Amino acid sequence: MNDDGTGLLTIGELARATGLSVRTIRYWSDEDVLAPVTRSPGGYRLYDAASVARLELVRTLRELGLGLDDVRRVLAGERTVAEVAATHVAALDAQIRSLRVTRAVLSTIARRDSTAEETTLMNRLARLSAGERQRIMTEFVAQTLHGLDAVDPEVRERMHAITVEPADDPTPEEVDAWVELAEMIQDPDFRAQMRRAMEFNAADGASGRPDGRSLWFAKRLVEVAAPARERGIDPGSPEADAVLRDLFGDADRADVLDRMTVGFNERVARYRELIALVNRAPAPPHAEDFAWVVAALRAHADS
Repeated sequence: MNDDGTGLLTIGELARATGLSVRTIRYWSDEDVLAPVTRSPGGYRLYDAASVARLELVRTLRELGLGLDDVRRVLAGERTVAEVAATHVAALDAQIRSLRVTRAVLSTIARRDSTAEETTLMNRLARLSAGERQRIMTEFVAQTLHGLDAVDPEVRERMHAITVEPADDPTPEEVDAWVELAEMIQDPDFRAQMRRAMEFNAADGASGRPDGRSLWFAKRLVEVAAPARERGIDPGSPEADAVLRDLFGDADRADVLDRMTVGFNERVARYRELIALVNRAPAPPHAEDFAWVVAALRAHADS
């Protein structure tokens, strides 16, 4: 304590009382966070007991990561500590999400041994906002369905309902899945393939087939093909040919194969799997059953 009997503290005494450095206290004083009560005849800053409490609050707020502007507002009574803390929590949550994405991207880059170009693309795609991610998916669906008014309404509804909602704490595998999905739905070849599948569907609608036909067929295929696959029937066997006749009757096998390979090939299966991975949803069912039917059609195309 200053020995002039005033009970005031010099900046050095205040530093010793609080454990802070003289340099830090002087900086906060210069920034109008901790103004001196007065100055000595020699021009030295002097502080009172209230300054000690104020300084402890400043230190606490700074240790919690608040900027000097927020500290000034709290000290001036313009905002409560609770209000500033709530704002800071929101900012920290955003930073944490960003750091988690950064960690996942870096883990993916290390595992893939990515090139500079791949690294740039991966980082850009991983950091897209939710709105930007959904815009990419919405644009893909719109192009796939554009002008095809006869597409089965249930298929159309399911296409429009697809969302892309990665977690706030994505794993490297989920970042991988989103990047692969984003690249896939922007690939002209894949877009053309999905468009062709919808054109087949629309042609069925134009021929007067009932709504819901696509989902009915998928259910029927699983009911017939799944037991055969689970029994271990080889797609090239005569038993598989009998399954195909049960499913497709006397339909042209080459035409059916064309439709099936467009709508149910490995790339389409991967597309559905990636959407599930990104959204942390269950894996799409029955992909193996559709693959079995396609293999059987290839083996018995001339039957």
